[in-house]
Amino acid sequence: MSGPIDEEPAPGIGSADRTAAQDEAARAKKREQNRRYREHHPEQYAEGRRRWVEANRDRVRETNRRWRAEHLERARELNRDSMRRTVARKRRDAEQRARGRERAKRWREAHPERVREYQKGWVQENREKVREYYNRYYATHRDEVNARATARRDADPDRVKQVRKEWAERNKDRRAEHQRERRRDPEVYRAELDANAAARRLKRRLERDGLPPKRLHPSSAAERRAREREAAAYFGDPDISEHVRQFSAFAATLTEHMLEHGDRMREFAEAYVTMRERMGLPSVDVEQVTYARAVEVVTKQVRRIDLLTSGDVAAAVRSTMAWVRDVERRRQFDSLVTALLAHIESHVERLSEEAAFESRARHVRGKPAGSFESLVVQLATNEVVEEMPMSRLTVRDARRAARAASLRIPIPVESSTFSSNSAPHQRLM
Repeated sequence: MSGPIDEEPAPGIGSADRTAAQDEAARAKKREQNRRYREHHPEQYAEGRRRWVEANRDRVRETNRRWRAEHLERARELNRDSMRRTVARKRRDAEQRARGRERAKRWREAHPERVREYQKGWVQENREKVREYYNRYYATHRDEVNARATARRDADPDRVKQVRKEWAERNKDRRAEHQRERRRDPEVYRAELDANAAARRLKRRLERDGLPPKRLHPSSAAERRAREREAAAYFGDPDISEHVRQFSAFAATLTEHMLEHGDRMREFAEAYVTMRERMGLPSVDVEQVTYARAVEVVTKQVRRIDLLTSGDVAAAVRSTMAWVRDVERRRQFDSLVTALLAHIESHVERLSEEAAFESRARHVRGKPAGSFESLVVQLATNEVVEEMPMSRLTVRDARRAARAASLRIPIPVESSTFSSNSAPHQRLM
């Protein structure tokens, strides 16, 4: 007996193979469709892939990790190939850039005028960009730029002064605006007013006391840097022993301290000596106390004195004493000359009359009268030396000061009141 069931094929391996073949064909067809889509729509495909990767970062990372773990040797081979291609590409790019630089260099050497014209035109057209480049470089290399600028200024300080003077002449309005902007700060303005008032008071007090004006030796920044370089070269010289460097530093510091604070140190020493006398203790020399205290102060200021002996300290003290005495002698000499001139100018009438009487008296006694100016200076010297500090001056120094003052007094004219038949006299104006 036969039936429709007998006519149906029985399921078996053949049907499964047909299903797998159909799935594979469908997948191949899908891949072909995707390939054609990628070829015809590359931008849309790239954009879609980018969005998918951004939305599935973890999935992509996990997939890559699994593939690398399953195909380690293949991954390493691909990495090596990629690195070889990268190195070769970089080498080709570097060689191409080097050839381009070489061609550009040869062209610039052959056409210098065109290069200068191009650079000048480019700078004119790109002022803002050039300023930005300068500011960016300066912000990154501030110390180097300042060091080069300082070296250029120190190499030719006279030229720098001239350039600054010319700039100030061309930009008077701009300088005035800078000054007004600075003085808008009330603290700065008040400090300037106080400094100017103090300088005027000092000047009037010195003039009233017959003393010379305050002497200032302006030192430019270039000079200060030059001295600093010399000091650094001296103290950093390996050929000079550490003992010599310590002695030089100690002696120089002691001299500077005495020149700046000598008067205050002597006041302290005089008060100390007076106290000892009041207490009935043995008397000591004021100068020794002064320098002992100065050595104690300077010892704390100098960085290293471990190699100095008592003999070195004594030698430094002797050197400082000689230098300070010479400086004080020059100061007292200049003060005496200035005081003589100021005294003569203030009492010219009286000194002229006394000098005339003295000249006539010498003539009557048969003594040489001398010049009228010498008599005036001699009388003024006798009056001034009683009030001037002359602890460092000798009689010879006082005579030299009188001669220097006689050469600087105003030009005299003939005196109509005090004269004699044998020797004409003159009167100071």
